[in-house]
Amino acid sequence: MARKPRIHLPGGLYHVMLRGNGGQPVFLTDDDRYRFYLLLQEGTTRFGFRIHAFCLMTNHIHLAVQCGDIPLSRAMHNLSFRYTRWINWREKRTGHLFQGRYKAVLVDGDSYLQELVRYIHLNPVRSGMVKMPEEYTWSGHRAYLGKELLPWLTTDWVLEQFGKTVATSRVGYRQFVLDGLGEEHLPEFHGSGEDARLLGDDNFMNKCLSVGSAKPIRLTVQEVAATVCSAYQIDEGRLKAPSQERIASEARAVVGWLAYESGGITLSEVGRYLNRDVGSVSSSIRRLMDRIADKPEATDRLKALKYALLTKVDNLEA
Repeated sequence: MARKPRIHLPGGLYHVMLRGNGGQPVFLTDDDRYRFYLLLQEGTTRFGFRIHAFCLMTNHIHLAVQCGDIPLSRAMHNLSFRYTRWINWREKRTGHLFQGRYKAVLVDGDSYLQELVRYIHLNPVRSGMVKMPEEYTWSGHRAYLGKELLPWLTTDWVLEQFGKTVATSRVGYRQFVLDGLGEEHLPEFHGSGEDARLLGDDNFMNKCLSVGSAKPIRLTVQEVAATVCSAYQIDEGRLKAPSQERIASEARAVVGWLAYESGGITLSEVGRYLNRDVGSVSSSIRRLMDRIADKPEATDRLKALKYALLTKVDNLEA
């Protein structure tokens, strides 16, 4: 059975889960966790989402993400791609880090935000790693209690439900979390209902399905390639040619990067279009990023191309 399409609800709250490929660890050192923090922080600015809760376990990740106008898929693809690239670079390896695509359940925030935050922050307790949630370093719980400062974590939306001052709200929040200590695995937060993509009452589900029912207009790899060919002043045949000519090689890497950044085109699609395997496309993107890391003018050119493409999509969908 084909997968149901993702539902993009502007302002929607999602329980996002990413799991290590084959159950393997996704965090090997504390530096990895801090790198993931950095990517989350950059994402809140770049993609306009909010993180209301998180928990970085050894081989999986939980996030409570509220997206903005930019679809969650674009932000999560960027996050997983960049973090995988970091691990593969440091470990000098290649391949997948995460198990398939991320899982996301669109949750009725009005009814479940507090419960979802508690559920995520109690994950280390349920797993037997700690007895109390504040003993676990790599979740948002300590920031809610004022024991850690994470500027990219949104805590006020939940805390204001428990008191009029910061002090009283933290006391109320902490007691609310402790009241859930005996809480077991809750299948509904993992997508176990009639529609595994959603958690809420009938009105909420109908609202989400009506918003998500229209087929989105998105870029195709051909449109991305046409834009790049115009910018590099080469034709499609030269772009797809088997030669390693520098201009064409760089243009292919840019096609791959822009396609991936659009959030709606897979590297497999890019590979099929360019007559390259996925590994070659991924490697070319990585080499491109390494080359331009310290070249602001090159980075600006890529951003300009990306802006032109995304503006095209916005105009089509308006």
